[in-house]
Amino acid sequence: MALLQLVDVSKKFGQVVVAERISLEIAAGDAVGIVGPNGAGKTSLFAMVSGDIRPDAGAIFFDRVNLSHLAPAKRAKAGIGRTYQVPRPFEHMTVFENALVAAQQGARLMGRRSHAQAYEALERTGLADYANRPAGELTLLHRKRLELARALASGPRVVLLDEIAGGLTDLEVNELTAIVRELKTEGIAVVWIEHVVRALLSTVDRLVCLAAGSIVADGEPREVLASDAVRAVYMGGKIINEVLPT
Repeated sequence: MALLQLVDVSKKFGQVVVAERISLEIAAGDAVGIVGPNGAGKTSLFAMVSGDIRPDAGAIFFDRVNLSHLAPAKRAKAGIGRTYQVPRPFEHMTVFENALVAAQQGARLMGRRSHAQAYEALERTGLADYANRPAGELTLLHRKRLELARALASGPRVVLLDEIAGGLTDLEVNELTAIVRELKTEGIAVVWIEHVVRALLSTVDRLVCLAAGSIVADGEPREVLASDAVRAVYMGGKIINEVLPT
């Protein structure tokens, strides 16, 4: 049974189509990668799920509840956590306070339980040593980790990850994929937009490729990457060949 379901979702900005009748189902514990060239509509898709923008047509269901009229905050409380490609911390608050807000407002925890959940999220993302540092002092890479920590602290049932591996070292990517695999074992669904394709190949069970707002392939990761349709949208396969030799 689908935890997150998109049914014929469409969205335009003027004449630019970012989603064209997209239908997608994600079950609890699924790990799904989203790939596609720049401008394919990947981040816009996340924004419609999280409530930052509204689709022009179609419907989005979470645990069989239509999200159409729910504000982003209510969607977070329902169990939809997400990160942003450009990190958005509360810069004048500490790293711990950032995670604590997520635990209190997203997971609706208070007192010791909220503190414990916030600190656990920092530990899982390697930020425990930075807990008392103002978030505005973090490097870009640590801000990305804080994005993930805040999403985890909110107690999500599905996590939307938007390019959190970009710019990381090989070791950091390995640490990140280990966290994602843990989430899968806990029954948390993961939907991950990423240009670091090798990170997806070591983590996800399914890959969806978007191009011009439409799904051009959906299936087993290596089969999707090897498909003619996906190679065509990635400059004749040049990028794909780097991670999946013919």
